[in-house]
Amino acid sequence: MCGIAGVRRLDGAPVDPGLLAEMAKRLHHRGPDDAGTWLDGAVGFAHTRLSIIDLGSSVQPMASHDGRKHVAFNGEILNYRQLRSELDYPYRTGGDTETLLALYEKHGVDGVDKLRGQFAYALHDADRGELHLVRDRLGILPLYYYLDAEVFAFASEIKALFPAIGAREVDRASLHDYLAHRSVPAPYTLVQGVRKVPQGHRLTLGRDGQVRLRAYWQLPERTRPRECTPDEAVRLVGDALDASIQDALVADVPVGAYLSGGIDSSLISALTAKVRGGEGLHTFAAGFGDPRVDELDWARKVAGIVGSEHHEVIVTAGDFKDSWAKLSWHRDAPLSEPADVAVFRLAELARREVKVVLSGEGSDELFGGYPKYRYAAATRWAGLVPAAVRGAVLPRLDRALPASRARLGVAVRALAEPSAGERMRGWFAPFTERERAALLGGPAVRTALGPYQRGRGDALRRMLYADSHAWLADNLLERGDRMSMAASLELRPPFLDHRLVELAFSLPSSVKVRKGVTKWVVKEVARRHLPDDVVDRAKSGFKVPLDAWFRDGLRDMANDLLTGPASFVAGVLEPVAVRKLLAEHEAGTRNEQPRLWTLLSLEVWHRELLRSA
Repeated sequence: MCGIAGVRRLDGAPVDPGLLAEMAKRLHHRGPDDAGTWLDGAVGFAHTRLSIIDLGSSVQPMASHDGRKHVAFNGEILNYRQLRSELDYPYRTGGDTETLLALYEKHGVDGVDKLRGQFAYALHDADRGELHLVRDRLGILPLYYYLDAEVFAFASEIKALFPAIGAREVDRASLHDYLAHRSVPAPYTLVQGVRKVPQGHRLTLGRDGQVRLRAYWQLPERTRPRECTPDEAVRLVGDALDASIQDALVADVPVGAYLSGGIDSSLISALTAKVRGGEGLHTFAAGFGDPRVDELDWARKVAGIVGSEHHEVIVTAGDFKDSWAKLSWHRDAPLSEPADVAVFRLAELARREVKVVLSGEGSDELFGGYPKYRYAAATRWAGLVPAAVRGAVLPRLDRALPASRARLGVAVRALAEPSAGERMRGWFAPFTERERAALLGGPAVRTALGPYQRGRGDALRRMLYADSHAWLADNLLERGDRMSMAASLELRPPFLDHRLVELAFSLPSSVKVRKGVTKWVVKEVARRHLPDDVVDRAKSGFKVPLDAWFRDGLRDMANDLLTGPASFVAGVLEPVAVRKLLAEHEAGTRNEQPRLWTLLSLEVWHRELLRSA
């Protein structure tokens, strides 16, 4: 993958080449192999390259054969060879970047419909006076922009915008979103005036300076489930995943795989090893030196089964303290999960051996992998219980639960929320709607519930639809991109091939959560390649023992960050409530680790924003 950035001056002033160089400098980690710029009066592009395909050529920004179109491209077009063979174009390189120019010449910006892969690119058409930004269907790769009366700027990461737009304040309206999601759903960000191009969207800046944003692809909202037997569903998913793995291995550099020992990474590793004939596969795992959460024994077992060369790293409390600020800079946002730091250490480990790594992101959100999906119907229909009853009884129950029943507390808080959308969101929300209003001194001024309201079909399908937007695209994929790019490593999630995604949303919910078994159809595919004890073991996830670390090595740090005189959190959130969270967690009466993490991450990020903007 790479880094892209650019500017179009709406006031007609020429673009400063030094400005483009500074934007590119802030994206060096995304593309340490090469860098380039292109300028034409009031328009300019910058690019930093991580060479994956056509290593000796495909220098960017790239011009069309007639010099009238220019592209800056981040990502991989995995079907580029097929497209090249179908397009009559005077190619000068052997890579996928030039395919975008050939496709645009034949089909215009609508050519994006023919792409498979992960991508975010900018294309300037001098003949039409238009600048196009395009982001891949699932939002695997990022793309941000800023617009005012004088300038339009875009970049792969927010930090690269600051040379063009200056220092920015926190978008206070987005704090409500952050406290509800641990991230900010598109199109907003925590930085005032900076927007995301949403997943599956394209943006056009016209000659007249007007911005037009439209979706070219969307998750199916109303698809009627296809009629198929469970066995047929297993075959369909298996075939689609095989095809996706074949595409994901398209590269001119070594490709490895993350291997946590969980079902998704184990299946990806097994299928990759099958394609490779059992040769040359490197796998990577992280542990925490804590038997409560470590899965290293399972990762080693699967590595032995698939015959990979396996590598491991141990993540410590010291890694968190040493990396937190740096990784907040890389993410351009608060670290939404403690696992962000572990994902970065894993990427560092992988980068020593490979330039590309496959991962299992997306499987849970497509096929119903989280435990909460067993309760999708209860989440939807809890509204039949009078709001006064839920609002009075369930919060008291939550407060009465001991720290050891923190997971039950999550369910209680979710089911107590007032609307079906809020209840779906509540399963992953660190703070309830009422708590957010109390912390911020009033209700939200806008809603981010759209994905929780648009989905149709049964309760599980609606929940999966919502999570594939706000949770997957704006949290997990954002984390995966930033933490891997911080180590100059490309991440590819085969489950998010859009053909497999469309298949997943066409399948009946009964093959996803079946007789209480989550992600049933994926597990049955895995059973063809892995032993039953690997397939059937309980889901663990990428858990970090932060509860113990907070009460030990991170305790003093947490108190200073959240209550000290220089604290941003202490200045914008209700301080009594924050001190209560700290006191109850330290005393062990409640496990407030997820909520404390949310607030601490906000504070650490804000300090980096002030330092780096």
